[in-house]
Amino acid sequence: MLTKLKHLNPSGKFPSGNTRYYYRPKGRKGVAMPDLPADHPEFLAAYAKAAGVTPRAIVTRGTLGAALTLYKASDDFALLAATTRAQRRPIIDDLIERYGHASHEGLARKHIDKDLDRFTGSVRNNHLKTWRGFCAWMVDHYKLPNNPSDGIKKSKVAKSDGHIPWDEDQIAKFREYWAVGTMERLAFELIYWTGARVSDAIRLGPRNIDKDGWLFFSQGKTGRDAVIPFNRELPEFAEPMAGDLSLLHASISARTERHITYLHTRQGASRSSKSISQWFAAKARKAGIDARTAHGLRKSRAEALFENGATMAQAQAWIGHKDPWMLQHYADKYDMRRALSRTDGEQKVPTSDIKFQKGGK
Repeated sequence: MLTKLKHLNPSGKFPSGNTRYYYRPKGRKGVAMPDLPADHPEFLAAYAKAAGVTPRAIVTRGTLGAALTLYKASDDFALLAATTRAQRRPIIDDLIERYGHASHEGLARKHIDKDLDRFTGSVRNNHLKTWRGFCAWMVDHYKLPNNPSDGIKKSKVAKSDGHIPWDEDQIAKFREYWAVGTMERLAFELIYWTGARVSDAIRLGPRNIDKDGWLFFSQGKTGRDAVIPFNRELPEFAEPMAGDLSLLHASISARTERHITYLHTRQGASRSSKSISQWFAAKARKAGIDARTAHGLRKSRAEALFENGATMAQAQAWIGHKDPWMLQHYADKYDMRRALSRTDGEQKVPTSDIKFQKGGK
């Protein structure tokens, strides 16, 4: 039994009783398939040759490939964050290509270990997460007696700050190079003010501003709502950042074209998160700013919130983090000297009101 084989058209029967098939994609001449049952290995090999794929890429029922295909189409997979699904789809497709012909009943830890031996570090960990999700689904839907991925440890990865926050000089440098009215400047001001992930920023537009002046959106990664003041009085902790909001308003007003989203291509099409991330990093380099990304602006906004006195709850509402521990990481890293400085000049050391008599009398 097979999953549907594309472009395989029946045309009568052979004298043997087998259906006569032709592989016939639209606009191409048909290729006759052999006089064999459609699940016969030689039939599948002939189909694969005509389709230009390897026989292992053809999914048959009862195989690991069939199970992986069903998992990718399952509600469990659909409930994952969009970015997680995008990361895991090519991994699943690779597993189907490599091991799809094998029986799902024989899946064991040794097979997963062997597959993971191809990788190291974060790449191995991403593949392990994919295996774990798939195996947990298999336990529920294929009634496996145990989860074959249990007990497999993640690779140790050197600690890294990842995307580095922008400092004040870099922010000023970018603004000086890219003037208000350019798409580069609009992307910068929008991401910097909102602290949104790029995958969310590309979806923002006038429809995300409500009648009370709030900019709101549901985060694609976590599903958590983020609400940010946009056309309304700022909370006290955000007042020192009012200049950033004014620059965002100026950048939006300077647009020469109006589309459903603020960040779009020259043709008016929406941008993808991957393409705009690469595009933005390139624009930063052109302005003389190396090793800084759009996501680094999200960290800069988180740090600025704490520098200006936002509480954890206020920062969570703005940045949209579900758990406070990540924001605590940002809070711990912001410039403590600035937090302890006055804005009206250097603080004088207070003197004591106690008076002492000379000579100890």
